[in-house]
Amino acid sequence: MSRQKPRRVAHPRAVRVMHWIGVYAMGCMIFSGWEIYNASPSLPFLFPHWAGLGGWLGGALAWHLSAMWLLLADGVVYLIYGFASGHFRRDLRPPSPAALAHDLGSALHFRLKHRSGHYNAVQRLLYGGVVLAVILQTMTGLAIWKPVQFGWLAGVFGGYPVARGLHLAIMLGIVAFVVLHVTLVAIHPSTLKSMVVSVPTESVAKGEESP
Repeated sequence: MSRQKPRRVAHPRAVRVMHWIGVYAMGCMIFSGWEIYNASPSLPFLFPHWAGLGGWLGGALAWHLSAMWLLLADGVVYLIYGFASGHFRRDLRPPSPAALAHDLGSALHFRLKHRSGHYNAVQRLLYGGVVLAVILQTMTGLAIWKPVQFGWLAGVFGGYPVARGLHLAIMLGIVAFVVLHVTLVAIHPSTLKSMVVSVPTESVAKGEESP
């Protein structure tokens, strides 16, 4: 009798560990970043005081920079793992325009199916986009942290004021992604379990794959 080949888990242990490290580091950076912004706002609004981390500018900077190194280390390991293991090629390859249009239309009509371990075209676009956003956020962050030492980097973004504005805009984009992501997890709570423990991928019926 032939032994059935075990199915691949939805999220390998390495991905799950790096995901939660990234969640912690990004959370620290967002909340401490709000505290830093409130100390010298560039737009006519402030973030709620209760949502800040650090208590004051110096404390927020300490939290922000500490979390930055953790996020940077986690991100570098994730990029190496993603390319070496085939995770990017297999799970996060850029979707075709047809697949994106199909899945986006299904999502807008609340008919987009979700299967554990399978990334639809909308997910691939969003997850790939947030990876690029974090890379840009790190680069703009370095440019405004050390505008003299990284003057060339600030110049790439058009100078310190522009780099700071981009840093804020990308942060708001990441927060929007987090809100959307958490909302979808609330709609499909099984996805949270698969990011905590080993859960096998769900089979896909023939012909049900996105184009």
